Amino acid sequence: MENYLVSTDIIDFDHPNVGAKARKLADGFKNDIDIAKRCYEFVRDEIRHTGDMREKITTCRASEVLEHGTGWCYAKSHLLAALLRANAIPTALCYQCLSINDDGMPPFRLHGLNAVHLENFGWYRIDARGNKAGVDAQFDPPYEKLAFVLNGNEFDLHEYFADPPEAVLYALKSRKIVAKWPMTQNQEKEPAWR
Repeated sequence: MENYLVSTDIIDFDHPNVGAKARKLADGFKNDIDIAKRCYEFVRDEIRHTGDMREKITTCRASEVLEHGTGWCYAKSHLLAALLRANAIPTALCYQCLSINDDGMPPFRLHGLNAVHLENFGWYRIDARGNKAGVDAQFDPPYEKLAFVLNGNEFDLHEYFADPPEAVLYALKSRKIVAKWPMTQNQEKEPAWR
């Protein structure tokens, strides 16, 4: 569980601005559910999704996402993990493989979200991508309501990451935003970056 509580180069809650924002969001709340919901709603609703807003900047580190107020799904998940970890709530990064053409068929792209460990519920996945027409992600444990419902051959990666995989970092740092996943449902579903 310790891996999901540490500050890293990307999930940098030791950055003064991230730490201050985490404390501010938790102020007045005592339990992990209320703090997690407050942090989740802040990232979902107040941090713009770069693609939806056609932003020109690509952020990666949690501190960058907070500073610029924008991020792709991956980057928003980095900020949410940082805010929750700063409040001693174990948080992981997780991913879905979604169809690039929205038809449930390959090729796939990775979609970033989080899993948070709540005292009364255990691991619970949340998606702070940002709502829009056709996307209505919510925080309502134990019920999971993510941004996207899997379709056809799309699938979840059943691994919780303490830090983003290289494919995600490459996508963000190279500004080739869609981290592609070339597999089909019949192939072994193991990350290519292992």
